[in-house]
Amino acid sequence: MAKEMGVAEQGSFSAKDYHDPPPAPLIDPQELVKWSFYRAVIAEFITTLLFLYITVLTVIGYKSQTDNADPCGGVGILGIAWSFGGMIFVLVYCTAGISGGHINPAVTFGLFLARKVSLIRALMYMVAQCLGAICGVALVKAFQKSHYDRYGGGANSLALGYSKGTGLAAEIIGTFVLVYTVFSATDPKRSARDSHVPVLAPLPIGFAVFMVHLATIPITGTGINPARSLGAAVIYNNDKAWNDQWMFWVGPFIGAAIAAFYHQFILRAGAVKALGSFRSGSHV
Repeated sequence: MAKEMGVAEQGSFSAKDYHDPPPAPLIDPQELVKWSFYRAVIAEFITTLLFLYITVLTVIGYKSQTDNADPCGGVGILGIAWSFGGMIFVLVYCTAGISGGHINPAVTFGLFLARKVSLIRALMYMVAQCLGAICGVALVKAFQKSHYDRYGGGANSLALGYSKGTGLAAEIIGTFVLVYTVFSATDPKRSARDSHVPVLAPLPIGFAVFMVHLATIPITGTGINPARSLGAAVIYNNDKAWNDQWMFWVGPFIGAAIAAFYHQFILRAGAVKALGSFRSGSHV
């Protein structure tokens, strides 16, 4: 009896203490008849609108405060980085339980590659995010019409002195940091060990955005979010912003793909699990 109890106890400790949700279907038409799906899409639209409104307004306000005045005036690059990181923290906290709080097509793309969301949801999220970004920047232009065009419209572009390869690499690495943080902060395995992690998940995600902005604002103005770059480019409509636009899509999508692969197949050993399942199936 004692031996049986010992085996049972050992088995209880070796069992998984967390539950991985099943992969999302590639295409799930049933989502289209659910109000929760449209509620999530609306949430992505509104949160991206608010994100662009606050952050781009901060950028233009800083430039207007330092023009022909004290170069140390205004919020500075540190304040701009806090604006982006702080808004991500606030908005992810508010909408994580509704849409997941993506607010970024690159994040949505990474989660789609990891089978966390379906193709239909991913595409609808991206459309909502881009439209929300355009509307958010349009509000900025409406409220700061005298300063908007004069101070660059908050549009992303490659800074002078940097090659396109450097700008692309900065966007890839910066997005990798962000999406990797998203995967780590929302990992069900981590949540099982630390019950407070789901509540604190928006904090490291916001800090990731903050840190990446500190590093890459001098290079590209920091995109790492295709919707943010597209929204500013559409409203500002400047040749330089459009010529560099490709790097703010290609870079974030590559970075998100690498982060998804690294987390799912290296850290979570997805490749090993798949190989084990294949081998066990081949012996049946």
